[in-house]
Amino acid sequence: MQVFHCPTCGATLWFHNTACTCGQEVFFDPDAQAMVSDAAPCANRSEIACNWRAEQDDLCRSCAMTTTLPDLREPDNAALWQRTEEAKRWVLANLMRWGWFTASDQGARPVFQLLSEQTAEGTEQVTMGHASGTITINVTEASDTELVHRQQQMGELYRTMIGHMRHEIAHFLFERLAENPDFLETFRATFGDERADYGEALKAHYANPKDKGDTHITQYATAHPHEDWAETIAHLLHLTDLLDSAAAAGLALPEGPPPGYDAYAETDTEHLLTHAINLALAINHVNRALDLNDLYPFILTQPVRDKLATAHAALRQH
Repeated sequence: MQVFHCPTCGATLWFHNTACTCGQEVFFDPDAQAMVSDAAPCANRSEIACNWRAEQDDLCRSCAMTTTLPDLREPDNAALWQRTEEAKRWVLANLMRWGWFTASDQGARPVFQLLSEQTAEGTEQVTMGHASGTITINVTEASDTELVHRQQQMGELYRTMIGHMRHEIAHFLFERLAENPDFLETFRATFGDERADYGEALKAHYANPKDKGDTHITQYATAHPHEDWAETIAHLLHLTDLLDSAAAAGLALPEGPPPGYDAYAETDTEHLLTHAINLALAINHVNRALDLNDLYPFILTQPVRDKLATAHAALRQH
């Protein structure tokens, strides 16, 4: 993510800011990828601090994609809705750097159902997932306590709301890209035949999980080609944003990235991955000085790097 500046005084602003210290109200323009002062506020600005400019029915582009809200009669759900929308805006803004969901992108956009396990009537089961363009997100995991609990329960190295957004949006991106037969040919050669029975594959995965070995980024990626793609895309977005955010903040090792580096303009996947991993290793070392978790606790084998390169080319050239 880039570091932004106030259109009035030039002071530093961050992605979620709604105002500058000089008093100027600001709005994020997703197509300009900049903070502006002359825009109408999103209708959700006062409720969830949405700082994007309004576009459709007084909603911003991100909020307009949400069709179902958690039960707001349950007091805790308002804060969980806000944190979930913050994660969604972050991921959408990243993808817009590659032209996805911009004003000039005439393709379909995802629909989001944001549900909570806690409702005014009691507890309900919510399963995150994607189906035919609709993404269901469990806002309960926007709670830090619940997120840590489930990460430990699942034995995962990484689990965040931004990670969930990246994974589920990846399934939607597949549907968009699959309209091109050339993409499907490349996909099947790299990830496998996605026409294999998905339900049966998940049953087999949960009954007898496979080792990820050298060919998959996570164990869950072994379940089905669709999940291999979604996990690979999520990690591509993690690493690209890690590198872009570090460069925007002026963080770099002697070997790079150079000043002004734009990770989203990078065409050489191996170059991008090398810079991102080198930075992650350095930050891992710093985190350990404060007894914090590693920033990026994954190892990228060459087969995984090859999948990341295929995914990178597809997302950049859609």
